[in-house]
Amino acid sequence: MKSMTGYGRSAASFDGFTLTVQVSSVNRKSLDLTIALPAEWESLEPHLGDIVRKFASRGKVHLDIEVTGEKTAPEAGWDEGAASAALDRLQEFAGRENIEFRPTAELLWQIVSAQRRTANLPAAETAKPVLTEVLTDALRSFSAMRAREGEALLVDFIRRGEVLHRQVEAIAGRAAQVPASYREQLLKRLREAGLELDLDDERVLREIALFADRCDVTEELTRLRSHFEQFTALLKSEGEIGRKAEFILQEVGREVNTIGSKANDLTIARAVIELKNELERVREQMANVE
Repeated sequence: MKSMTGYGRSAASFDGFTLTVQVSSVNRKSLDLTIALPAEWESLEPHLGDIVRKFASRGKVHLDIEVTGEKTAPEAGWDEGAASAALDRLQEFAGRENIEFRPTAELLWQIVSAQRRTANLPAAETAKPVLTEVLTDALRSFSAMRAREGEALLVDFIRRGEVLHRQVEAIAGRAAQVPASYREQLLKRLREAGLELDLDDERVLREIALFADRCDVTEELTRLRSHFEQFTALLKSEGEIGRKAEFILQEVGREVNTIGSKANDLTIARAVIELKNELERVREQMANVE
């Protein structure tokens, strides 16, 4: 099991530059990958994405590739003339479109950044082997962190699973007593109303049987136990489990709701509330699992 939260970093010297790769992620239902890298190497983006997908299948993953070093210093300036020309063109365009144009410091910085002269970076294909190696190293750290957090989540899921199991067995134990309890209450109400009916009276037996059928939750409990077995087995499996686990928990929620609506018993109703609360905590945690 792996968490969807992770971070990894790696760096290496390359042709007079320092190449730094950082990978970070947070939870997301599917894989949402963004990559920031020098414009000269944008052709490598599909290749880098394929490498990332070998380590992550879910989560909002951001890959940041930075190149620094002495070679970048002489070329770190910016073309003032080109920036001024860009500003003039924007103003002219705004005038034609009848749009009020008021340059801001942020806009100026964006223009300057776009016009900044970059260093003579090595060609993309030349940088590809080194970039691949550094990225892979960063992803190993990233994956290790996800695995460590996944282990912590697994311990929490096992503990919460035990709580859920105890609540279900408590409901099962109480459910077996509900018809007998109803029979006693029914006879008590009849006596209080001045109606002395024998326990073997057909009308009493029919009413008790109807009530027992309406509040029977045997099937729901059987399915719940089956879902818990599947969930426990899934926690021990390899690979992506988040989507499957979310589906199982959804099915658990349906069975719990059905038990709550059928049980017609205060003790069971309280257990159902506790079961729902714990189930919601499990769902929240599962949203962080790959």
